[in-house]
Amino acid sequence: MRLLLAEDDPELVAMLKKDLQNAGYAVDVADNGVDAEYLGNEMIYDVAVLDLGLPRRNGIDVLKNWRTAGNHLPVIVLTARNAWHERVDGFRAGADDYLGKPFHVEELLARITALLHRSSQQPGGELQSAGISLDEATQTLTTEDGKTYKLTGVEFRLLRYFILNAGHVLSKSRLMEHVYDFDSEKDSNVIEVYVRRLRQLIGSERIETRRGQGYVFVDKG
Repeated sequence: MRLLLAEDDPELVAMLKKDLQNAGYAVDVADNGVDAEYLGNEMIYDVAVLDLGLPRRNGIDVLKNWRTAGNHLPVIVLTARNAWHERVDGFRAGADDYLGKPFHVEELLARITALLHRSSQQPGGELQSAGISLDEATQTLTTEDGKTYKLTGVEFRLLRYFILNAGHVLSKSRLMEHVYDFDSEKDSNVIEVYVRRLRQLIGSERIETRRGQGYVFVDKG
């Protein structure tokens, strides 16, 4: 899953980016509101963490512009402003959740997970799909026969994206957009390698190939 972090505090960015990557997210950073608005409109992100106090364009205006343009990107507002009316302003502008500074990273991660599950109409906790389960905290897969496998970062992000988008045709380019950040080297052939690896773990029938289109994750439940 790919995340947009719109925050101008370099120390906080450095800490959050590392923690978010360790939690299985491909992370891009915008340190001002103009860049944040532009990137958010690229439609390549699954969730955004948006600071209200951004330079050049504040987070409220960024969020309002996204929503006015019909951009439904799930957004967690992150801010040092704790006045109740400012929280209300954030929600009125279209925020999905709100977290005031200072905060614990674990709470932010939990809110991101809950928001992604809610947006994809998936229950909270582990991601389940007809006999297999994906533990997002440990990035492990448990298969139908009860075996547990530790996944690599890309394997985890890819399988999580498949499960959250079960039944949809996903092109290689779309998968790359949501699995890798801008700093990663991208090769469409690598997606084929990871799909082959996931098929070995969960069964080839779980990930169908649609010639000329991409892949479909099949939820057998």
